[in-house]
Amino acid sequence: MTEHQVINPLSVGVDYEALAERFRPIFQKIAAGAVEREHSRSLPHEPIQWLKASGFGALRVPLAYGGGGASLPQLLQLLIELAEADANLPQALRGHFAFVEDRLNAPPGPARDLWFKRFVEGDIVGCAWTEIGTVEIGQVITQVTPDGEKWRLNGEKFYSTGSIFSDWIDVYAQRSDTGGDVIAAVRTRQPGIEQSDDWDGFGQRTTGSGTARFKDAEVQAENLIDFATRFKYQTAFYQLVLLATLAGIGRAAVRDVTHEVRVRKRIYSHGNAPRVSADAQVQQVVGEIAALVYAAEAATLRAAVPAQRAYLARFAGDEFKERKANVAAEIESATAQVVVTELIQRATSELFNALGASDIRQGKALDRHWRNARTVSSHNPVIYKARIVGDWRINGSEPPFVWQIGNGPQR
Repeated sequence: MTEHQVINPLSVGVDYEALAERFRPIFQKIAAGAVEREHSRSLPHEPIQWLKASGFGALRVPLAYGGGGASLPQLLQLLIELAEADANLPQALRGHFAFVEDRLNAPPGPARDLWFKRFVEGDIVGCAWTEIGTVEIGQVITQVTPDGEKWRLNGEKFYSTGSIFSDWIDVYAQRSDTGGDVIAAVRTRQPGIEQSDDWDGFGQRTTGSGTARFKDAEVQAENLIDFATRFKYQTAFYQLVLLATLAGIGRAAVRDVTHEVRVRKRIYSHGNAPRVSADAQVQQVVGEIAALVYAAEAATLRAAVPAQRAYLARFAGDEFKERKANVAAEIESATAQVVVTELIQRATSELFNALGASDIRQGKALDRHWRNARTVSSHNPVIYKARIVGDWRINGSEPPFVWQIGNGPQR
């Protein structure tokens, strides 16, 4: 019996409104504390716990295993709603949902079932892939070494987004014995792991994207995963989560500018109405911002459809169609990135044209929307994605499915 003939329930989607209603009260609680967390730079440990307890981390797990059964577009729509409440949280959970997606693409069997059970019980997975400093392109310093029936993990990672909140960490490492690239899924609650909240970016300040250090951290043999088996649309998936975060930032900007205009009492003598809310030029600004965000959200959800097709193609038994689906997922996520990045940065800047000098006060923290959008947009440089899309359109050149960052050759 081939793998795709095994009984293998898939997550093909559920009633979205019914699904979203489970989480909207939690999103409202999260939104209520977002500005205070921004001011105090307080990590959202409690909001993460609320999401864990609600089953949010198991959204993509099939219904047959007790998960939410959501399709990828539905997951992205929910992440947009969550980002509207607090843009830090979808990014903090980005590594978790990527690891869940990888397990969804794994061969059916007891090992995958165990991970599904963990997700349904609330386990969250962080990520630790990036090494900084003198590391060169393609070089992996973090290593796992055999130690009897177990393995020992040693190394240091930065941009360990969400790991400080997690039960597990998805670590990109190299085997000391064969030199092969692997994913080490390592439990965080052990002496060999040290985590620091030392991310100092001007935006997305509470994503927990700091340093993770591993010193003889224990890894069970069954949690060492050959990187060659990683799900093939992973770069598209990572980008889609960032696009959902941007779209949610845009929705928050529309929410806030609408509220501020509605309640504003002070007007300018050279304005157009006795109330700001009745000023035609201000109404136009708000309408244009809403349109920018509408287009960004629509592009994000459109780009998620090919990724769902790639997931379904994984088990359809047709390698050509699967390859084609993976290419489409990558190209469409890159295409959306080019426009969504620009739309949301513009929207989060334009909102101040509808307001006054009093609205730039730190207490309102309206600048966080632009700072967060600019920070999210700095991942995966958009100029390269535009080139990749152009090369595909002109020459039919397939996009890269895995890429790295590091120092270039020394002159």
